[in-house]
Amino acid sequence: MNRKELKEFLDAKVEQYNTPDFIPHDPIQIPHLFTDKKDIEIASFLVATIAWGNRKSIINNAHKLMTLLDQSPADFIRNHEESDLDRFDGFVHRTFNSEDCKTFMRSLQHLEKKHDGLEHAFAKAYQEKANLQEAISQFKTSFFEVDHLPRTQKHVSDPMKNSSAKRINMFLRWMVRKDNAGVDFGIWNSIPMSALSLPLDVHTGNVARKLKLLKRKQNDAKAVAELDKVLRGFDPKDPIKYDFALFGLGAFKEL
Repeated sequence: MNRKELKEFLDAKVEQYNTPDFIPHDPIQIPHLFTDKKDIEIASFLVATIAWGNRKSIINNAHKLMTLLDQSPADFIRNHEESDLDRFDGFVHRTFNSEDCKTFMRSLQHLEKKHDGLEHAFAKAYQEKANLQEAISQFKTSFFEVDHLPRTQKHVSDPMKNSSAKRINMFLRWMVRKDNAGVDFGIWNSIPMSALSLPLDVHTGNVARKLKLLKRKQNDAKAVAELDKVLRGFDPKDPIKYDFALFGLGAFKEL
């Protein structure tokens, strides 16, 4: 396929996969249980944090997390006392354990009280850096201003250390991307869609290489930058809509 044909092919796949039918197969179904903006963003951040490994396990553990948050994530984050965190004893998703989970609750509360919440913390970092991948690195610094075990830092990726930061880029897609399809929430106005980067994972990376959109073999920050450049050439305003096409083609064994 030439460039024009490839763009047309991918645009068609975006139309195919960027529909509400996508939701029941994806962890994004969990924040879709909520209508309040703060509930959506906190649920989304926590779900994105554990979004690696078996998809059924991710969704099951995300439901467990919401139950532990009394199905009111924003209220719990704002108002919990230290003793309330005992309920997370025993929670584990792969290497994300109960101590990591407790730290995330403390950090999210700290962000609400000291940085006016997730959106403001990301927006401030983006305004200062003018590059969303650098902003993610700065956000990580703010997030870990609370006391924490060093091991917990691995659960917030850092693109400045050459991580693809797949889960945070996915979270940002959910929050920032606006369209009429009903999958992404688009509830943040402080970061433009044009600044988003692809949540690069095994599926999207493999498909991108098969389509010759990506040469780099590792799924790292350099690969994200390489793929971003190509996708922004296809659609400068909304480059990350192609995540649906690349992920769908891989996850549903079309390519």
